[in-house]
Amino acid sequence: MNEQNFDYLKNQVKFTGFGEALETQLKEQISKGEPAFTLAHKAEYGKDEVNSVLHFRKSEQTDMYFFNKYDMSLKKPGDEATVNQTFYIGKDNNITLKEGYNLLDGRSVNKDLVNRENEKYNAWVQMDFKETDKHGNYKLKQFHENFGYDLEKALEKHPIKELNNEEDKGRLMDSLKKGNRQSVTFLSDGNEQKRFLEASPQFKTVNVYDANMKRVSQSKSQKESQGQSAEKSQKESPQQDEDGTAPQKTRRRKKSKGIA
Repeated sequence: MNEQNFDYLKNQVKFTGFGEALETQLKEQISKGEPAFTLAHKAEYGKDEVNSVLHFRKSEQTDMYFFNKYDMSLKKPGDEATVNQTFYIGKDNNITLKEGYNLLDGRSVNKDLVNRENEKYNAWVQMDFKETDKHGNYKLKQFHENFGYDLEKALEKHPIKELNNEEDKGRLMDSLKKGNRQSVTFLSDGNEQKRFLEASPQFKTVNVYDANMKRVSQSKSQKESQGQSAEKSQKESPQQDEDGTAPQKTRRRKKSKGIA
């Protein structure tokens, strides 16, 4: 067995998001020397079940194997049907297991990509469930930097507590760029409410869900934000007298010294 090839493949499998659980099976299959083999992987995200089949093929010229692609299927609780997609593995533009799940679940992922001219660029990637290619795979829509989606500005339209801390804000944005549906805290009328967010580059906004994962309309979410801004503004403004005017500072009179 080509140990160097095995080490490369096990790291490739690991960093594509499948962890280290497949190492023993991978080694056994390489040792057999078959022209091709597959490995099965199962993951759960909440109540969602994700099954993947990883495909490996041996070179016709050498004893080296290559990890070419993986087939993923997503099963939602209560749904009989599954959503399926094949993700190809190459030198660039690879989709990890978690990113694949997020795409199949309808969310968008921010990726650094490479075009045919080997030029690097950044784009949001989203699955188009209305159109498939000749292999039956859903096509991927891309929203490039010049599309004008600004995640930070989209977040600032909502009363998100985590935006008040730079470290929390950075973690939130990183999570959303990976395609995750991220929990946050909304501040509304002095109260804290749990919300969930996901990036929506196509509409240049973020989708908001309540604690029960029910979609919150943009108008309702932004009203909460306006209420929070008004409350903040009121706290920052000077206190007013009963007639609505700001009290003037009391001036101290200097005592005049009498002539002796």
